[in-house]
Amino acid sequence: MTPNRPIIAHRPLEAFFARESSAPLAQAFGGQRPVHPFVGLTPVDPSELTPLWEQLTETPLGHPAVAYVHVPYCANHCLFCGFYQNAWREEAGSAYVDALITQLQRERDRPDLSEAAIRAVYFGGGTPTLLSAADLARAIEAVRETLPLAADCEITVEGRVHGFGLDKARAAFAAGANRLSLGVQTFDERLRQRLGRKASRTELLSALEGLMGLDQGAIVIDLIFGLPEQDAALWAEDLDTAIALGLDGVDLYALKQMRNTPLASAVDAGKLKPAAPEQLGRFYQQGTERLDAARWEPLSSSHWRQGTRERNLYNLLVKAGADCLAIGAGAGGSLHGGERAYSFRNTADVDDYQRRLTQGEPVVTGLMRHSPHARLFNRIKGELERGHLDLVGLAAELQAHADRELASLTDPLFAQWQRAGLVMRDGRWLELTLAGRFWQVPLTQNLLEWLDQCLRETPSNA
Repeated sequence: MTPNRPIIAHRPLEAFFARESSAPLAQAFGGQRPVHPFVGLTPVDPSELTPLWEQLTETPLGHPAVAYVHVPYCANHCLFCGFYQNAWREEAGSAYVDALITQLQRERDRPDLSEAAIRAVYFGGGTPTLLSAADLARAIEAVRETLPLAADCEITVEGRVHGFGLDKARAAFAAGANRLSLGVQTFDERLRQRLGRKASRTELLSALEGLMGLDQGAIVIDLIFGLPEQDAALWAEDLDTAIALGLDGVDLYALKQMRNTPLASAVDAGKLKPAAPEQLGRFYQQGTERLDAARWEPLSSSHWRQGTRERNLYNLLVKAGADCLAIGAGAGGSLHGGERAYSFRNTADVDDYQRRLTQGEPVVTGLMRHSPHARLFNRIKGELERGHLDLVGLAAELQAHADRELASLTDPLFAQWQRAGLVMRDGRWLELTLAGRFWQVPLTQNLLEWLDQCLRETPSNA
């Protein structure tokens, strides 16, 4: 083994520590939490885009792999959402699905797909459920006809209850969807009106019961905690309602105050007051304890299921670094090209997307090169997303990849996190505590940034 090289860090180890206190759920970290942990992304020069893209699409797709299909239309701009792109127009639906199908047909013969087995497809947005029943079915059928899907492929349609009747649900299931993910956010009518959600509580409950009555796929909802004027009693009512419905899965998300959203504008103007940051941990604890008491199974730090129908494959695989095809205007994905991984994004302008397809031009307009340690980092992200880290397996991979000892790099950091109440050691495993699961994203970000610093001066063998 090569002796450990000196660590030349831009920031001291202490910069990656958590705050030690008697209330780790409230105080372990301060400031705005990152939405997703990323380290070491660098933009690819536009002059390199075309030849590099050709190289990537000639490199066999990794295993496992997934696909993302983007429908960039919304009926309105919800208060909290930072992903709004285009106002919905009914006449736009069919033409947009035509464009999706054109891209799918054009890419079906890509060399990198010849031996692929795509394990999950996610129709996201935007609001895919705004499409007509016929157009939604056409899009799903085109994916099944053109992409090399695994026999047990999870096919998710994301959307909202408003405008998504049982006719559309039946069409989606008949076309091949087997999972619906609906952004409920809250069942409380007053809070829903503030968020820009249109369905009433009664309509929500009726719609969800109807979808479950079809018994054709997993029915999953999102709930948000930390909403303006939401208190523990309202949050408890949302949780109890979700549990009583008998849904297949539920996501619990802390409200993210993203810039350039109606929520940010309302907060800046003093019109709304979201929950204080230290309250978010208490909401998370409340949600976790209620779901645990009902014997729901956690699949990640933010996702629970009851029963066996729900798998949450797409989300788990993407967060672990799976190769991801990107279909649609504004869709993003990732591919491994030999030793390096790359993220990419299609043009977000719908007119430009359709024009490029008509003229036979690439729809990819941007590439980002990942860290040379991306495979190692993806392993860390995927495991911590599920609440633990295999220290023995990670040590072996780090040794093979960079000839470094994991313990010498991370033991002081993990010991401090344990003192802060965020992790526990259990043999070969580092387990996140309840507070650690709440702070999982900043924990992951800090670990990746620290390792990136430590490995920056180390030639990679990967």
